Amino acid sequence: MGIVQTDTRDKTRKVSINFVVKHAKYGKYIRRRTVLHVHDEQNASKTGDRVEIAECRRLSKTKNWIVLRVVEVARD
Repeated sequence: MGIVQTDTRDKTRKVSINFVVKHAKYGKYIRRRTVLHVHDEQNASKTGDRVEIAECRRLSKTKNWIVLRVVEVARD
């Protein structure tokens, strides 16, 4: 699950995945983020939407994820 950051390109979305990890030495929880380029064949998702994604074969140099479904539509 991730949140769509940009939807300016045709059939491509930039999805941000936020997660929390515990520091090995100090035990403090740190927020981390991964940004992925995701293929959206129907251009169904828009900026701010929460989407479910899955890994697939490489589609381009930076794109090897696809949008499975839009879980939650962003509020305007």
